[in-house]
Amino acid sequence: MKTTLATLTLYLVVLMATSFPVERKRASSSGGATKEKRVQYAAWDDVNVLAHGLLQLGQGLKEHVDKTKVQMRDLSSKLKVFNRTVSELGKESQRLQAEGEALKARAQGLEDREGQVLNVTAELRDKAEEMQHERRTMSERLSRLEEKVDGMLQGDGGMSDMNAGARNSSDAHNIQLMLETQNRRIDDLMERIRLQQDKLDKQNVRIRTLQSEIQQTRQKASQRSSNSESSVQSGVAEQRDSPAETASDCHELFMRGETTSGVYAIQPANSEPFEVFCEMTADGGWTVIQRRQDGSVDFDQLWEAYEKGFGSLNGEFWLGLEKIYSIAKDGGYILNIKLSDWVDDLATVRLPFQLGGEETKYSLQIQKAGTLSDLESSLATDAASGLPFSTHDQDNDQKSDTNCAKHLSGGWWFSNCGRSNLNGRYFQSPPPKQRHQRKQGIFWKTWRGRYYPLKSSMMMIAPAAIQTKS
Repeated sequence: MKTTLATLTLYLVVLMATSFPVERKRASSSGGATKEKRVQYAAWDDVNVLAHGLLQLGQGLKEHVDKTKVQMRDLSSKLKVFNRTVSELGKESQRLQAEGEALKARAQGLEDREGQVLNVTAELRDKAEEMQHERRTMSERLSRLEEKVDGMLQGDGGMSDMNAGARNSSDAHNIQLMLETQNRRIDDLMERIRLQQDKLDKQNVRIRTLQSEIQQTRQKASQRSSNSESSVQSGVAEQRDSPAETASDCHELFMRGETTSGVYAIQPANSEPFEVFCEMTADGGWTVIQRRQDGSVDFDQLWEAYEKGFGSLNGEFWLGLEKIYSIAKDGGYILNIKLSDWVDDLATVRLPFQLGGEETKYSLQIQKAGTLSDLESSLATDAASGLPFSTHDQDNDQKSDTNCAKHLSGGWWFSNCGRSNLNGRYFQSPPPKQRHQRKQGIFWKTWRGRYYPLKSSMMMIAPAAIQTKS
């Protein structure tokens, strides 16, 4: 178009130049110096060509103007979309910033309250220590008075000595009453300390929750900002968020930034998605496969229940052999077992393991090299070559004359019924007196013995890389 317009313009200039009158000088035939002026005009055909060229030029200019108008309308529409997107982005950023500030203020308030609770707790502990010191002092004085009274009663003193002994006995009784009062005060203080500690734990949980919400809000704001910028640059008004790929286990969720323990959805390779409880620690994310804590769930279940799983992920539960296998079927995983007794002593066992599929009866193989510790031997000794899982209705243990799952209650990787069973009956403290009942409980033989029913247990799995990090 530009070439055509330039050619027409040049041609018109030439025609216009030739159309104006031109003076020519001619000499007279007589040799005189007379000059004659003669005027010439353009031919009619040239005028037609000139008119036709002007018409084409006008049409070309009109088409060019029309195209320019269309381009201007497109630019105006895109500019409106851009302005609207920028305006919405600004409003959304302001809203997210306001929410972030509100969450920060709440977190700051909780931190202040936490500091106050810590100060009150420290004061209560100091008072408790003072009370305990007074209690020891009074106990020593009482012991000395009791020795003195015993000596007087055993001696041959007169009535005055007996009267003195009676007075000392009365003093000892008064001191005993004072000690009892002090004990009650100490017990009250310890209860207050416990309540303050519970409040402090709840405040810490709320603070961690708020911190997680702030972090998620910032991530959403950053994601929305980046999506809006890319949408404006590409000239597309609508935004489409691509779905995130589901993690294969809790440690992958931890690597993506999740730091709060709770229920999450995962999807191992070649498996349907399902929910698990993730225990997020400083060294990574653990997928919990079993929890015992209060006896609210009966673990004396049949094979199908142990294969599919049962219980509540927020309470007591067994995740299910199928799901455990789908997570750890490729090997390279660590089994982490946490135990506690009725005085709240804790024990932890970590063992590298591999779990077979249904065709092997979900055989458990412990793959640790080297010498086993006493704690590890309760499971690792018999599972070195693989132990199939046994239940009440599927006897796969190594004891030919006894069904260990039926005899001890609950499904487990039994060898000869005697080393461990974390899925047995849950006994509240104190445990039953009968020996045959106690051995049906939750036990780990090399820690508290076969006949000591444990208070709680939790089994978790994670990739072996977490062991190197921790």
